[in-house]
Amino acid sequence: MTISLLKKVPSSTMQIPFANEKHATIAKQVIDVDRELQPEVVKRTLTVQGNILVATFTTLTVRLARLTANAFLENVDLVVRTIGEFGEDAERVPSSR
Repeated sequence: MTISLLKKVPSSTMQIPFANEKHATIAKQVIDVDRELQPEVVKRTLTVQGNILVATFTTLTVRLARLTANAFLENVDLVVRTIGEFGEDAERVPSSR
């Protein structure tokens, strides 16, 4: 006889609004560069829906879900502050040769 136990895997989804779709896409591209430190136990999916960055995390434990969400939000905070500081101006600065 084979008994299969289905364990509920912690999963969470966050929706982060940005000023526009371009900023949400920039945030996705910047955060996507850094892969999860433990990809065998944490799965992260990032998508952009209009001006919303949608992040879905699936982890093996609730503790990992909390740590992963915290690290992600720190990255989002850094991206938001960087866009706020340099975003529009960076597009207008001519490249130096």
